[in-house]
Amino acid sequence: MLSEVLQGTEPGGFVIIRDTACYSGRRLLKYYINCALKRGEAVHVLGFEVPEHELCAKLDSSCLNLFHFHNAYTDPLGWTKQSSFTVQHFSATGVTQLLQETQHAKTSVLVIDSLSFIVRHHDPVVVCQELQKLRKGGSVRMIFGLLHMDLHQQGVLGALSHLACTVISVTPGNIARYAVANTSQRKKSGKVMQKEEFFTLTEDLTLSIETKPNQSGKAQADLHTESEVDPMSNLTFNLRLSEVEREAKEKVALPFVFSEKKKSALLSQGRGSGRIMYEPDANDDFDEEDPDDDLDV
Repeated sequence: MLSEVLQGTEPGGFVIIRDTACYSGRRLLKYYINCALKRGEAVHVLGFEVPEHELCAKLDSSCLNLFHFHNAYTDPLGWTKQSSFTVQHFSATGVTQLLQETQHAKTSVLVIDSLSFIVRHHDPVVVCQELQKLRKGGSVRMIFGLLHMDLHQQGVLGALSHLACTVISVTPGNIARYAVANTSQRKKSGKVMQKEEFFTLTEDLTLSIETKPNQSGKAQADLHTESEVDPMSNLTFNLRLSEVEREAKEKVALPFVFSEKKKSALLSQGRGSGRIMYEPDANDDFDEEDPDDDLDV
């Protein structure tokens, strides 16, 4: 599913890559940037966390004329007034105007590196509203955003993730060289697809994906033997019955199951069956019209 994320053709696609301090999702973000450049799409990056030369490293050099880095890294908060774009300029109107100032008039791919920096300096509700306007405005075909999960509360993460059509959560894997990507994709029809994949991404942005990688052949063997292991083989007592024991068990009468003969004997009233007779005396203040007269109600 990782390789299928960029195949979405409907406008307004929004992809969030969620990472933590244990594993960075920026290299995966660069992979998607490189793929978009190779397809001939203009890519606009709002860069807050890394400089341009670091983000451009290993990208296809023949397509860098389509790469536009809007530098918010040098002065992200506008303290020195040296940057034309700061975090305060983030809005649907401001970003749209920034994209229209370039020579490429066609729709572009917008990359936000990172959403975490914007959310820390804006109301999360406002950020969601502006992102929704960008999606519906038609100025961008697709939005990619990097979000650091360990910097935000669950409510903020949930609101941003609900807005996205695809959420990719990357974590380090237990198997060497591999990382784990849990992808949740919501189709236009409302259907949600989820998949866990193991992947490697080299320095030259070559992506390799496996559904379940082998660990020296051990992983596949464990899955195969796990289904054949008898869970009762190592018990200190026997849970199985022989044929003789099963026949003896079936002949034992259960304590609360009565035979037909015993049922009829209990239900039929014989001559000596007992009855309770009660005759009220004079001290019984019983009123037939109000039987509950003696109750204090």
